[in-house]
Amino acid sequence: MEKEKVTSTSSGYICVLVFFALLALGISRLVFFEQTALGIVLSMFCFACAIFTVLGLMVVNPNESMLLVLFGEYKGTIKKNGFFWVNPFYVKKKISLRARNLNREPIKVNDKLGNPIMIGCVLVWRVRDTFKAAFEVDDFAHFVDIQSESATRKLAGHYAYDNFDDEQKEITLRAGGEEVHLALEHELSERLKMAGIEVLEARISYLAYASEIAGAMLRRQQATAVVAARTKIVEGAVSMVELALNALSKKQIIDLDEDKKASMVSNLMVVLCSDKDTTPVVNTGTLHQ
Repeated sequence: MEKEKVTSTSSGYICVLVFFALLALGISRLVFFEQTALGIVLSMFCFACAIFTVLGLMVVNPNESMLLVLFGEYKGTIKKNGFFWVNPFYVKKKISLRARNLNREPIKVNDKLGNPIMIGCVLVWRVRDTFKAAFEVDDFAHFVDIQSESATRKLAGHYAYDNFDDEQKEITLRAGGEEVHLALEHELSERLKMAGIEVLEARISYLAYASEIAGAMLRRQQATAVVAARTKIVEGAVSMVELALNALSKKQIIDLDEDKKASMVSNLMVVLCSDKDTTPVVNTGTLHQ
């Protein structure tokens, strides 16, 4: 299989001088010499050579390339910017080497758990191999667009949207962060390598549940957050009650029997775990009333 060949060619400025020289020679044959048949033929020949010369002139701008094909045979690619002259019979195809952005609209897919989600990605890419971009695929820009959608669908199928189990450490699309982005970049690089495309960066730009389950999933997320918060509150309250009982016992401030300890623990747990401010009740009698 052929590969990209970076080629060099003649300077265009020299060929411009040749063009004017041929043009002047042709005109001089008609003006200063007798207009014989031979003179006219030589003049026409000079004019034809001048036209042939000017047809081969081309400009290659920075971060652009010019792919050259002669009668179906790939001859090379010019990547150096400047003013050049090539064989006018070459078919010239300009391919930009600049970085390009592709911002895909969100598409509906199913995540690892089968939940319908909306996901979109943004891709930064550029052409690395002009031969593959021109001849291995029909339209490399359209190829990038289609393969980016395919890679996004595959990525969504490998990860769950979110993780509702706090004890589970599985990577998710929402919380995976850099690891999910690297997985997307790797998948796109493998798919676009055959077209000579280099993936500079790939990111998830949009992520949400599909509209038909968005409300239910939002309530589930809220319930999970409430349960997690309550769990932390209870853990903290138990630690504080234990600390209070140990401190009272250690400093021998008061001796509590099991019933009084149970009553104290109950009151402290209510105070510490309540989601509203508690109303204190003042006992004006003795401890045993």
